[in-house]
Amino acid sequence: VQLGESGGGEVQAGGSLRLSCLASRRTAVMAWFRQAPGKDREFVSGVTWNDGSTSVSDSVKGRFTLSRDTAKNTMYLQMNNLKPEDTAVYYCAGRNWERGLIISRSVSGYDYWGQGTQVTVSS
Repeated sequence: VQLGESGGGEVQAGGSLRLSCLASRRTAVMAWFRQAPGKDREFVSGVTWNDGSTSVSDSVKGRFTLSRDTAKNTMYLQMNNLKPEDTAVYYCAGRNWERGLIISRSVSGYDYWGQGTQVTVSS
């Protein structure tokens, strides 16, 4: 499975960006993680591909919305009211069907990763 992110960039605080992740084929679960300089990669949001159930981290709840287009094998992350602390490289991740429909919040819960896209929020 190959994953490709797009949509990153630089915005001012309070602005919005929409990230996309195109998958070469569907996985059981897809998720967004992010990694700021000097910090561990952290879970942002995830979705089960079959029924669209989602999970969102408390740090972005109410500001970020995950959605998917099953016909296009694409997942999106709409990010509103961005803050400087949202600055990070954002990664798309996929979980094998054999591992079950669990939206893991751990890096080890995923089998496939994209290359990442940089999001920079200036104050």
